Amino acid sequence: MKSTFFGLFFFLFINISSAQKVEYTFASISDSLKENASAVVRLDQMDITILSQRSMNIKTQRVVTVLNENGLSDIGAYQHYDKSGGVKNIEAIIYDISGKEIKKIKRKDFKDQSAVSGSTLFSDNRILYLDYTPISYPFTVVYTSESETSNTAFIPRWYFLSDYNVSVEKCVLNVSFPNDLGFKKKEFAFSGFNIKKTIDNDTKLSYVALNILARKVEDYSPSTDDLFPKVMMGLEKFHLEGVDGNATTWEAFGKWYGEKILTGTTTLPEETKVKIKALVGDEKDPIKKAKIIYDYVQKKSRYVNIAVGIGGWKPMLASDVDRLGYGDCKALSNYTRALLEVVDVPSYNTILYGNRYKSDIQSDFVSMQGNHMILAIPHGNHYTWLECTSQDDPFGYQGTFTDDRDVLIIKPEGGEIVRTKIYEDVGNTQKDKGSYTIDENGHFSGSVIITSEGSQYSSKTRIETMQPTEKESHYKDYWSNINNLKLGKITFTNNKENIQFTEDVQISAINYAAISGNKMIFTVDAFNQSSGNVKRIRNRKNPFEIQRGYLDSDEVEINLPTGFTIEFLPSNFDLKGKFGEYKTEITKKENNKLIYKRTMFLNKGKYSNKEYDEYRLFMEQVSKNDNAKIILTKN
Repeated sequence: MKSTFFGLFFFLFINISSAQKVEYTFASISDSLKENASAVVRLDQMDITILSQRSMNIKTQRVVTVLNENGLSDIGAYQHYDKSGGVKNIEAIIYDISGKEIKKIKRKDFKDQSAVSGSTLFSDNRILYLDYTPISYPFTVVYTSESETSNTAFIPRWYFLSDYNVSVEKCVLNVSFPNDLGFKKKEFAFSGFNIKKTIDNDTKLSYVALNILARKVEDYSPSTDDLFPKVMMGLEKFHLEGVDGNATTWEAFGKWYGEKILTGTTTLPEETKVKIKALVGDEKDPIKKAKIIYDYVQKKSRYVNIAVGIGGWKPMLASDVDRLGYGDCKALSNYTRALLEVVDVPSYNTILYGNRYKSDIQSDFVSMQGNHMILAIPHGNHYTWLECTSQDDPFGYQGTFTDDRDVLIIKPEGGEIVRTKIYEDVGNTQKDKGSYTIDENGHFSGSVIITSEGSQYSSKTRIETMQPTEKESHYKDYWSNINNLKLGKITFTNNKENIQFTEDVQISAINYAAISGNKMIFTVDAFNQSSGNVKRIRNRKNPFEIQRGYLDSDEVEINLPTGFTIEFLPSNFDLKGKFGEYKTEITKKENNKLIYKRTMFLNKGKYSNKEYDEYRLFMEQVSKNDNAKIILTKN
């Protein structure tokens, strides 16, 4: 009887153990999920339990098979925490290709560090994360965690697909919540994905997604945040670091933020008020006053990330910024607002998503959103926007970090969604005025003045602060079409009043022109060739986007070598289409001179995957014509 029981137990143990191994074997993944994938998410499940306005519990289980080194970043075994809530438990188990357990990682073996990096002075936000170096590929990580928090202002966004080159076997989201807190959700990009939703008694919500195939990275694709399915969630009645909040409307949310978070933060020492009034003097124009204040803040303060206080949302006191001379985006914006108050210039704290990729506050989903703060000064029917973290940006210039997106302005009467400055395509200009000479040996010498405005201004001003080696590397990359490039004198002029950046550059190069027998051949467009061909993508899946358009215009005088005549001159070229316009013309002048003119206008826009080839062909024609050659014959 004993031996029978032992045999049965051993049989069951072997079968359970084998089943467990099979579950995490590489062989058990379907071929379709392996295609284009660096990692396969076997299971990604989050269970969010909102117990009350001041209590939330989050359980996570994530099983990921990593196929190669590129998939390491998709393990996702980490957990944020702060003083409002902690991590109850966290664990990871590593399995090899056959599903055999090779390592168990407890909490003490997770890395624990600040969740913010860079110029961070201090922060309440921390992160526990798995730091595992694999022995071989593929391997599987089974990660579990549970955390609790009193902050219900931020319910995690749920992503069914986190990145390119990742596939998903099963993805589950379960949310339970009291029915009196005004739970709400917004779904994005569900079309074309196998996602099933279940709602139970107005207090439970579930999603299950199955077999999501990996997508390849494709040039010019929109952000994965805009392309892949996700769910935003929030509460109308929430809690943030000891403060109950209201997010029924933007007006109500803004009023709460102004009264509960910002009130009492703009007090300044009397001596500072006296100094500021003296600085502004008799100036009456509010914008001119603001310029004086902005210049004062830029010279006095510097940006330091400070993620403490009310969820990192409450700015440090203006008096502390005044005394210490530093602050984060909230602190410096609020400090500037306090200084403007002294001279009777109204301004409003403004919350937004700061990024070179334009991202909107979701205007139809009232909730805690955004990662950055700037300042808005009302000016007639529009606003002047101040980036208070920069010590270099011109007054009122937004550049590419905060332009053209929906933002939340916090006014005394409440919140309001508005759009920041749009830099129109025709205003994003680069104008080249230059000349070059080709001598009888094919050597090149020339100079060019490049003036940039609009969004192109922000991409050029950084050159001024580069080290000499960085500067040389930049121009050799920019003029990669010129072999043997040698830089001469370089002069910069940063006109912050008119927001223009000018580069005056002298260059030379040996053997720019190719000589064969009595023929000399060289490319006409030396200074502003198209940056390269657009990659051919067969069976493209993703739409594509041109986030910012521009207008380049060039006029270059070309001095031909004496003793040569023109055998071949490229024809004038004109190209128009939905993506923009391109035109070149060459005019002969006396004394062996040519005048080359070029304009290139590109439209911003969102386009379907089927239009990509048309765009590629448009840019291919531009690139081909930019590379057009002149042929000279020696007399």
